[in-house]
Amino acid sequence: MSEELFDVVNERDEVLYPLARSAVHRQLLLHRAVHVFVLDSRGRLLIHRRSPVKEEFPNVWTSSCSGHVSAGETYDETAPRELAEELGITGVSLERLQKFAACAETSWEFTVLYRTVTDQLISPDAGEMTAVAWVSPGELDVMTVADPDQYSPAFLLLYGWYRASFA
Repeated sequence: MSEELFDVVNERDEVLYPLARSAVHRQLLLHRAVHVFVLDSRGRLLIHRRSPVKEEFPNVWTSSCSGHVSAGETYDETAPRELAEELGITGVSLERLQKFAACAETSWEFTVLYRTVTDQLISPDAGEMTAVAWVSPGELDVMTVADPDQYSPAFLLLYGWYRASFA
C-alpha cells in the first residue's frame, strides 16, 4: 500500500502540489484537515482519546473525529468520510462552522470545523482511538482548564473558539 498523499498548500490555502504524508509532516509544510464536533440531543460533545500509536499527540483527548484532507479531496468530502471511518456515523447533516488558518496548534494544517447533532450509535475505530466520552460543555470547560495537557492543541484552539461563539 502506497503512502497517503496530501495537497501542500500556500498561505492562502491554494493547492501547490501533492506530497507524501511523511514528507509533509517532516518538513512542516502547510496542508489541510477537518475536525467534526458530534453533539447528542442533550447537547453533550463526543470526544475521544487518541491511540497511543498515533505519531502526533498520542494518548490525548481531541475532537469527536478529525482527519487530513487527501490530495484532490475537498474539506466537504473529507468530513463525512472521516465521520464514517472513525465513528461509523453516516447520513447526517454536517454544518460547516469555521475555517482556521494553519498554525503551530493545528500542526500547520488549515482546519475546517464542522458540527452535527445525532443520537446514532457510534462504532469507534479502535485503531484511531482508545476511549470515547460524551461530556457537557460545562464539564469540558472544567476539564480542559484543569489539565490542558490531556487535550490536543488543535482541540483546545477549536473548542475555545466554539465556546466563545456558541456559549
